[in-house]
Amino acid sequence: MKLIYDVESKPAFRSLLVFAFQQVLAIMAATIAVPLIVGNGMSTAAALFGAGAGTLVYILFTQRKSPVFLGSSFAFIGSMSAAFAGAVSTAAGYAGLILGAVSAGLVYVVFALVIKKIGVHWVSSLMPPVVIGPTVAIIGLSLATSAVGNLQKSSATGEPTQWAVLCGIVALFATMLCSTYGKKHAKMIPFIIGILCGYALAAVLTWIGLSGGNTALQIIDFSSITALWADGVTVSTFFSIPDFSFLSAGWSQVDASYISTVFAAYVPVAFVVFAEHIADHKNISSIIGRDLLKDPGLDKTLLGDGVGSMVGAFFGGCPNTTYGESIACVAITRNASVATIVMAAIECIVISFLSPFVAFIASIPGCVMGGVCMALYGFIAVSGLKMVQSVDLDENRNLFVVSAILIAGIGGLSLTFGKVTITSVACALILGIVVNKMLAREAPAPKE
Repeated sequence: MKLIYDVESKPAFRSLLVFAFQQVLAIMAATIAVPLIVGNGMSTAAALFGAGAGTLVYILFTQRKSPVFLGSSFAFIGSMSAAFAGAVSTAAGYAGLILGAVSAGLVYVVFALVIKKIGVHWVSSLMPPVVIGPTVAIIGLSLATSAVGNLQKSSATGEPTQWAVLCGIVALFATMLCSTYGKKHAKMIPFIIGILCGYALAAVLTWIGLSGGNTALQIIDFSSITALWADGVTVSTFFSIPDFSFLSAGWSQVDASYISTVFAAYVPVAFVVFAEHIADHKNISSIIGRDLLKDPGLDKTLLGDGVGSMVGAFFGGCPNTTYGESIACVAITRNASVATIVMAAIECIVISFLSPFVAFIASIPGCVMGGVCMALYGFIAVSGLKMVQSVDLDENRNLFVVSAILIAGIGGLSLTFGKVTITSVACALILGIVVNKMLAREAPAPKE
């Protein structure tokens, strides 16, 4: 792919601020969704701060060579819920979140040390394009249900409505038109333009719906904004310190039994996320035309991801992971500047202290984000399919490998062992590796 901004490029400061905010919008919905799903009083603002801090750690470890943002990991939602379920109090649960993230991060550190010792050649042997290509495609396709589900629902009522679909489609079309036909600046910020167009239409429809008492037209939930100004204009209306989980952690209530429960919930998931880590870095490598597994090296990307997860959990409770939305944003805008990712991380940290920004972002309706995510997730899927272009699908071996991965992933094959769930992406990847090795030597064609 011909990039407009390469990895080392540094856009002008004003442009950099806007490009970075686009990355923030791309990762925002998923990053704040994790603490909302887990509940127990977790702070979305703290999760934003943790994502920004974790990303800066990742950029440091990868020597500014990998343009990827780290955000709250969905893979650890079950682990986080288990940490709260096994705790004697919510405060002890916060301590469990930090302990769990540290244990998962240490798994990455061990992987990194082993890989530094033995190299990464085994990765290419274990996961050639015929395996990694369809797996990357599955990462995007597995998110399709989420995007379409959000597209159809009103954030104000939670009910499906055609008006929500209209707002999402407007956001999608505006994104596509700007990316395809826009001038240079519009082409670089298609998601910002798309989200603003969808939000504007949703705001008009919501105003009409509120004026006429028509709930079907009410798309935006303005409660986050109205709550902010409910007590009048004060300093806290504009600035507030995120509710960092570690400040209320009940370390005195943590015993050996609880620690073992947390470790059992987090460590196995780290092995699963390791596979997705490789798939994500293979994907971004194909986009920027550089093999990140060799330079800066898989050991350094793992260290960045692992330590970044620890930092993210320390501040926000959520372990971090590389985001497909961020990678897709790089692909669509052709902006691989690491400076953009650094600025996006800084903006996340700053925004977490600015109440109006947090409230506005929380008010962006899910249907608008769903429309934009149709493009983001689609690009992830297409990036994976592009990797398969070099594969000879006339060979039965390759055909079976790709078929097994696609069907297992799209079908949602997942396995649960106690508190550990192997995601559909990980299951598809493992199945693909097994099939590829099993059929390593095709039987000779029968003689005529």
